[in-house]
Parts: sequence; structure tokens; C-alpha cells
Amino acid sequence: MGATEFKVQLLLTGNEIMSGDTVDSNSALIARRLAELDIGVYRKVTVGDDRDLLARELSSMAEQADLLIVNGGLGPTIDDLTAEVLAQVTGVGVAEHPEAVAHLQQWCAGRRLALNAANMKQALLPVGADIIANTIGSAVGFELQVGKCRVICTPGVPGELAAMLDLIVADLARRLQRPAQRSILRLQTFGLGESSAQQMISDAIPDWPPEVELGFRAGAPQLEIKLSVSNSAALAARQHCRERLEQLFGDHIIGEGDCLLAERVLQLLRERGATLTTAESCTGGLIASMLTRIPGSSEAFHAGFVTYANAVKHSVLGVDEAVLASDGAVSEPVVRQMALGALQRAGADYAIAVSGIAGPDGGTPDKPVGTVWLAWGSRDDLRSLCLRWPVERTLFQTMVAAAGLDMIRRLLLGLDSEPRYFSQRRV
Repeated sequence: MGATEFKVQLLLTGNEIMSGDTVDSNSALIARRLAELDIGVYRKVTVGDDRDLLARELSSMAEQADLLIVNGGLGPTIDDLTAEVLAQVTGVGVAEHPEAVAHLQQWCAGRRLALNAANMKQALLPVGADIIANTIGSAVGFELQVGKCRVICTPGVPGELAAMLDLIVADLARRLQRPAQRSILRLQTFGLGESSAQQMISDAIPDWPPEVELGFRAGAPQLEIKLSVSNSAALAARQHCRERLEQLFGDHIIGEGDCLLAERVLQLLRERGATLTTAESCTGGLIASMLTRIPGSSEAFHAGFVTYANAVKHSVLGVDEAVLASDGAVSEPVVRQMALGALQRAGADYAIAVSGIAGPDGGTPDKPVGTVWLAWGSRDDLRSLCLRWPVERTLFQTMVAAAGLDMIRRLLLGLDSEPRYFSQRRV
């Protein structure tokens, strides 16, 4: 069967998804990985932790698909129903799977945890199911043939799913006797909006080759531009498109694949043997958090300061009380003193400092909600700028933190050109 004829459906389960407490990112991840084999998702259904509803959907979807991927419901609690309901639908019953038991024993031993009855629930699998290894979590994945449909059950934890998909995609490629032919080049950018990026490409490259599929994945704070080709003959055309995008967007391109702003900044710092510190007010430590999520960040990031109150800006970073009183916390002299104070106390080479009004309250006619002062650079080359992001609080913090990282990235690269968002956001 050709990959283009191969019908895949997704069944996602969990009350937390239905209620909105958890945002579904797993179906997008599954779809992206299947796209490597030029396979699309035919249909997606999401249900809560309802035994009868889950059973009906499992039975119905298995009749209509060649492959059904079930995501979620493999945990140790009473509302984790996937294994039990799949066994019910197929009429095979459940039993302790020796490989699943061994995995649980090893997982618990490595964490010095007792293997209890709740954990053991994760080893009760449909009779005849084959294990899919979980290299991270306690719940193994498993697969079972239901009529003509292969049903694969995966954990809902995104990191565990991502690791398991490596095995699933590789096995699927073998079964279809089709190596991954669809090649996707992903360029990560910051400071570009999805609609403006599309318009710029349409205007500058009207002869875009049809064999190179252009796509976007908008997110905060980065925009991903995807260039996909279905065969190796189109790789040269894609490379030409990439070069034209680099000419068009230039220094807004951070890197390839899953590259993050913080990751790129740390890479540049390590290459120079330099260190960075942060002084944050309105972002509440988000810049430091973005940096320390990256493994090995301690090589270049040694200290961050969250100085929310004015008194702490003075006592911790040495910001002049008179300046705080006369200019206010959201001002150029204050943010520059925050940066210099952090540089001195951390003994770092570079600093990022931010102070702003995240809202929804606290704005004034002169300094409305969304106003932020940023300072970045070294003792000898400290730069500052006022921007305005009139968006809701969490998005404001995300974009301000990213802008601070982007400013340091540009400084380390020696880029003199101003990013597009300066003209859009500058006060």
C-alpha cells in the first residue's frame, strides 16, 4: 500500500484536554512526524475520560483506518482507561505484560520508589499487545491489531510521546517499505509576523517553485518557516529558496530545526568564552528561565536577578533611589542602572535588563500598559530602547523576554541593522 493511500486517524483522550486545562500539542507533533513519510492525518477525534464514548470511538475509528494512534490514558489513575477499553473492544481481556512489569520495576528502582498497585495498573495491557518502549516515563506504549487496523497507544506526556515517535516512525517506514522521502527544512525566526512574512515572500519571490511547499507555524515568540519537498530531485530548488529567504529576512533567522533564541544566545556566548546575567522586573525571571531550560547553560549563564519592587532594585542592584523617584521604575536611567548593577554583582560580560508595565493595570497616559524599557550589552557598550507591546500580560512577558535575548544575539553577531519590530514597537 502506498503511503498516500494509507489512512491514519488520531484519537486523543483526557478530560483535561476537553476542559482546556491542557492544550493539545501532541496531535501536531504526531502529524509533523508522519509527514516525514509523506503521510497525512485523515481524521482526528478528542474525547474525555468516558468509558462508553471511548469504546465507541475506538471501534468506529479502527474500522475506518489503516493506522489508529491513541494518545493519552495510559497512566496509573482510575481515569486512565485506554488499555482496558481497547481490550474490551477487541474482546481479549487484560493481563500483566512481563515486559511492562520489568520496565516498571526498573523505572521505580532508578528513582528509589516502591512499585505500588497504582503503578502496576500500567502493566495491565490487552492480551497479545506488543510493547513500545518508553525511555522516559513509567507507562509503556503498546500496539494491537484490530481487524485491518493497527492500533498504537501512546502516552499523553509530550516528552514521552516525542521519544516514542522515533520508534513508531522508523517501524512504520519499514512496514510500508518506504523510507522517509519527505524532507522538511524548518527555519526559526523572531520578529516576523505570519501574514507579513507571507506577503514579503509573495512580493519578493513571485516565481516560487511549486515543488517546494511553503508553510508556517506561528507561535510565541518564534515563527517557523517550513520548506518541504517530496523527493531528492527538489532539494536543489529548496536550497535556492532558502538562499532567497536568507536574503529577504536576513538577521531575523535564528537557526534551523528546533533552535530557540536562548539556545542561540548561549551558543554565541560559549564561542566567545563570555557570560551573561539578567536583571528582570516585568518578566519576573522569564529570561533566566528560558536560558536555564537549555542543557549546559551554566557555562555561560551564572546569575539572574528578579527585582520587582523598587526597594529591591535599589538594595540588590544599586539603582539610585532618587532616580526611581524622579523617573519611575519604567525608565531608561533605571533599566540601565539595573543592567550595570547586575554586571557588577554577577561579574558577567553581558547583561539584559527589562522594566515595564505588563498590565492589565498600572498604565498611565505617558506610560501605557505594554510599555517596556530594555537595556542590553556590556559595561563599555550598553544600549537601551523603549518598546510597546499592547497585548495580554503573559504574551507581553514572553515577547519582552525574547526581545531581550534577540538584542544580545544581534550584539554578539555584530549586526547593525534594526529588526522589523523596532519600527513597529518603538516608542
